[in-house]
Amino acid sequence: MARRVAGGGGGAVVRAVRRPEVRLPALEPYGGGGLEPDGDYDGLEFLERDFAGQDGAGARFMDCALTGCVLDETSLPRARLLDSVLTGVRGVGTDLAEATLRDVELVDARLGGTQLHGAALERVLIRGGKIDCLNLRRARLKDVVFEGCVLVEPDFGGARLERVAFVGCVLKDADLSAATLTDVDLRGAAPLELARGVDRLAGSVISPAQLLDLAPVLAAELGVRVLAEE
Repeated sequence: MARRVAGGGGGAVVRAVRRPEVRLPALEPYGGGGLEPDGDYDGLEFLERDFAGQDGAGARFMDCALTGCVLDETSLPRARLLDSVLTGVRGVGTDLAEATLRDVELVDARLGGTQLHGAALERVLIRGGKIDCLNLRRARLKDVVFEGCVLVEPDFGGARLERVAFVGCVLKDADLSAATLTDVDLRGAAPLELARGVDRLAGSVISPAQLLDLAPVLAAELGVRVLAEE
């Protein structure tokens, strides 16, 4: 499926994002204690669990729901979250470095300093909530939607984004340094604020209004001085 974009390029085509279709089975309440490294969690409901400071490195979550859980400084590097829904999770310093998220919905999260560098995200929906200082450096994002959320200082440095859409989002001081964009739809980001990496916008789609807003940054990148006539 593709959408045709009005304007330059003779009507360029933007490939639409494939959203996740998560259909959870009947879940069993999680009755265990803390998380375990390389733990295997299948078909479980984690309801308002406090996982602050716990170590679940390499753990696998399949067909799970995490609702209202606390993830302060929770260690989940190389974890795999598959066909799962996370609702109302909150935490600072959650470590998901090099994790795999596939067919995942993250809804109304309140997170700060989340580490997803080197991670792989495919068919992921991030809807609502606020995420500060999201680290996605060198991550791979394919078919990812940011919808109705607030992203403050997200770091996409060196990341690869393919079929990624921002829908009704706030995007503040984003870093796109060395990022590679393919079919990235930024038109739904308001405001769209880039701290670095304006030269990496090739492969994205922006609106005419956004182009005007970015004009000073683009001019500075090109070394163009804009002066009024004397």
